Amino acid sequence: MPSLKDLKNRIGSVKNTRKITKAMQMVAAAKLRRAQEAAEAARPYAERMNAVMAGLAASVGSSASAPRLLAGTGSDKVHLLVVMTAERGLCGGFNSSIARLARAHANELLAAGKTVKILTVGKKGREQLKRDLANHFVGHVDLSEVKRVGYANAQTIARDLLGRFEAGEFDVATIFYNRFQSVISQIPTAQQVIPAKFEGGGASALYDYEPSEEAILADLLPRGVATQVFAALLENGASEQGARMSAMDNATRNAGDMINKLTIQYNRSRQAAITKELIEIISGAEAL
Repeated sequence: MPSLKDLKNRIGSVKNTRKITKAMQMVAAAKLRRAQEAAEAARPYAERMNAVMAGLAASVGSSASAPRLLAGTGSDKVHLLVVMTAERGLCGGFNSSIARLARAHANELLAAGKTVKILTVGKKGREQLKRDLANHFVGHVDLSEVKRVGYANAQTIARDLLGRFEAGEFDVATIFYNRFQSVISQIPTAQQVIPAKFEGGGASALYDYEPSEEAILADLLPRGVATQVFAALLENGASEQGARMSAMDNATRNAGDMINKLTIQYNRSRQAAITKELIEIISGAEAL
């Protein structure tokens, strides 16, 4: 049974931990507001960009002049998985949910006889995947020094993807991230970016494009990749802060419950010690 001093020290350490988790919760709440606004502001642009390119892609169809980013290489043998996670932990299941989805997708591809390559963005995803899939790593993007993710960061990642595609390093590229829904809900998402995949289309019949749909697509598709990467980074940023805020709130409440239990145990032990001393004093007095 722990001594009174041990219980007192433990209560003090849990109180210090609660102060830290409470401070982290407040910081995450402040960052969440900015990150959520940025993610929600980017959605209409990304959706409109997707709608325009979907219409153009529907007009081009499977013509021989279609850009490679749309038509693909004609094969799906080599897959590049871009796994986007956080640089830091203490955010609940945020990182593990993305890594779990990417690992499951990689295992399915490997079981089907495909070649898998992994590009990680954020060290937490790399740490979780290296145990099983370290041999498939081909690159890493470190954003630990970036305080606020911008479009320039997305362009750097997109240029890397496009360069690898032009060099023939892969046939299909898929990005993995968490889509922000609410503070307590983030949705692990897999989105194919190369070759471009669109939902909808058909609206382009209302427009005449100059110089041609193929030429416009050739210019828009690289920008579309950067836009999708940027939107994923923003969604991840909001999801990370939401998950961290929720996790730190739970940690703070759990610390409070632990302090209450330890305090009760401390009081009981102290009372037992006092009672024991009184019994010893009374017994000694009676003996005299």
